[in-house]
Parts: sequence; structure tokens; C-alpha cells
Amino acid sequence: MSLTHPFRALPLSALAISLATLAHAADLPIKPSVGDLVKKSRPSDWRPLDPNNTLYMELPTGRVVIELAPEFAPQNIANIKTMVKEQYFDGLAMLRSQDNYVAQWGDPNSETTPKPLGSAKAKVVGEFTVPMSNDKHFVRQMDFDGYAPQVGHSNGFPVGRDPKAKTTWLTHCYGMVGVGRDNDTDSGNGAELYAITGHAPRHLDRNITVVGRVVAGMPLLASLPRGGEAMGFYGAKDTRLPIKTVRLEADVPEAERSHLEVMRSEAAIYKDVIEAQRNRGGPWNKYAANYVELCNAPIPVREHPKE
Repeated sequence: MSLTHPFRALPLSALAISLATLAHAADLPIKPSVGDLVKKSRPSDWRPLDPNNTLYMELPTGRVVIELAPEFAPQNIANIKTMVKEQYFDGLAMLRSQDNYVAQWGDPNSETTPKPLGSAKAKVVGEFTVPMSNDKHFVRQMDFDGYAPQVGHSNGFPVGRDPKAKTTWLTHCYGMVGVGRDNDTDSGNGAELYAITGHAPRHLDRNITVVGRVVAGMPLLASLPRGGEAMGFYGAKDTRLPIKTVRLEADVPEAERSHLEVMRSEAAIYKDVIEAQRNRGGPWNKYAANYVELCNAPIPVREHPKE
């Protein structure tokens, strides 16, 4: 008995039809996107930003809105708020823009004639992790993560946690804001801050204090000219973008506020948002990954709908 190749007996036209049929059978079903889910969400699925934990950094190019997470870095955030209240950041500048990494801001004269810190502390203990008991809003994302035993979101912030050590921390995803420091763990105080503008450098997790995330205005930071010195710092030949003001939202008149809200991690729709990013539907997508990295599953932020 001779064996015949299953395709050999088919004419080319029939073979093409068979392959097209197989490809069509493998097409992914149409599924709701994150945008679709946002459109069908309910008002109760969203929470407004807390004016007492939201910063407005005004640049000549526009406003950057930063939401702080005091549950994860209470001492550092208290010090940052003191500096903001005393207008420390007003008139400072962007210090660094390193390609695929960070944008950093602070006092460009810190090594020569530093601006006085006022009543803010010169050193604050590094809050690289905090007790899990600090976080009352954690919702686990059921995907493997190489940097943490468990990952998920808390009030929209991406977090890692270690149940054995009973610790938790904010992770270095795109847009997250951290405290610059030297080698000593208490050498940061919030006077120099940075935002992640490139691929998530998760190796920084648990090595630097993370205080929050940019919820609006990231294009203003991500598009900054790259610095000409090592690690993207601006040198004498570079032009630094100045900071006009930094204010707590609570101190800004109501008419001048950015009315933003974040999808609640505790809402039932959260799992649908994660799944929409884990397995994207057809017809454009042809392969379902059945996996999504923590930093590739951001929680939506939107302007509060006008009534």
C-alpha cells in the first residue's frame, strides 16, 4: 500500500480554498475592546481623583496631572506636599530626558546654589515597600510576573506584593512617578522626581520610592528633547524646560481644575478590562496571547462626563 500526501491529490484551486477555510476557522471572535467597555461602564465604576492627593505641574507646554498614593509612600508624599505648599518647585526645571527611560525634574542648581527646602526634610526614609495592611484596595491580576509573587491594581495603581513577606509596592510601569536618590536609601526627599517614559524598568521595583503616577499630560514628558549628557541629563548646551508652578489640586480654584476620574479596580468591569487586554478579539488580531504583563494592562482614566 502506498501512502499519498493528503494535499497531493487536490488541485491547486481546491488546496487554496481549503487553506483559506482553515485560516477563517481560526479567526478570533469579535470581543469588546477597552474603549467599548469604557463606553458601556456605569458612573459607579469610576472614582474622582482626590484633590488632596493630586498635583498639577504647569509647564509652558501644558499641564501634567499626577495622582499620589499615600498608602504606599506616606512619609515621602508628606514631604512632597510640604514642598508644593511652600512653592519649592516653582521656577525649577526639567533636568533629564533619557531615551526609553525617564524624564526627571528638580533644581538645576542643586550642586552649586541649591534652592532652600523651607520646612521640608532634606532626607526621608526610603519607602521601597510597605506592609500589605496599608493597601485596602488590592485586586489581583491572575498573570505570572517575573518581578513579584503577585501583581494587580490598587485604586488604579499597578502594584506588586509578596504574601510571605507581607509587603507591597508600586511598580515601575509607564507614567509612574518616583523619588530620585543617591546610594543611601534615605538620600531622597522628593525634591527630584522622575516619570517613566519608556519600557517599564521593573528592575527598579523595591529599590526606589514610587509615589504615584501621571494620569494626564504624559505626552508633554515623553516628547521632551533627549538630554545631551550621560544618562540623558541636560548640559550647558541644552535648553531646559522650566516648571511654572506645582500646586495641589485642592488649592486650585474649582473652575481651573482638571476633572478626571479613574476606573475602580474593585468594580466588576475591572476584570473585563484586564481580559480585553489579555486576549484581544478579531478581526484584526489573529492570535490570542492569553497573557498580559502588568504594565501592559493600565486602568483607564477619563474626563468626568459633562451632565
